[in-house]
Amino acid sequence: MIFRPAEIQDIAQMHAVRIAVKENILPNPQSISETDYEEYLRIRGRGWLCEADKMILGFGIIDCVDRNIWALFVLPGFEGKGIGSGLQRLMLDWYFDLYSGPLWLGTAPGTRAELFYRKSAWKELGIRPNGEIWFEMTPKNWHLNRH
Repeated sequence: MIFRPAEIQDIAQMHAVRIAVKENILPNPQSISETDYEEYLRIRGRGWLCEADKMILGFGIIDCVDRNIWALFVLPGFEGKGIGSGLQRLMLDWYFDLYSGPLWLGTAPGTRAELFYRKSAWKELGIRPNGEIWFEMTPKNWHLNRH
């Protein structure tokens, strides 16, 4: 497995991972377009992925405009192998090297993602209007608890 920056030509495979997940499912897979991915990769932030044999196993995208994790997904069957942790480390190390403000994310309650973020020292701030748990990570907390 290798980790590397995501590129525009990776979008189709990244979206395939996004729509394959069993939790935090997109109600409408067409609600996120190739243009959305391009905007987050080129304008709003940056992305990374994990691949093996040219197959994308997971990806993460950070949004520097809204200061949040826009995406962090691992292909079913590859969870628990350090892919999510590796992607999170790349994203947060990069972000906190450039910015001093906190990051946030939202995820559905009762999911593996919720447990992952809690174990990664994200702090719960409450429930968002859409029912997701609202988490925050500060640079200090990341550097103290980096896994």
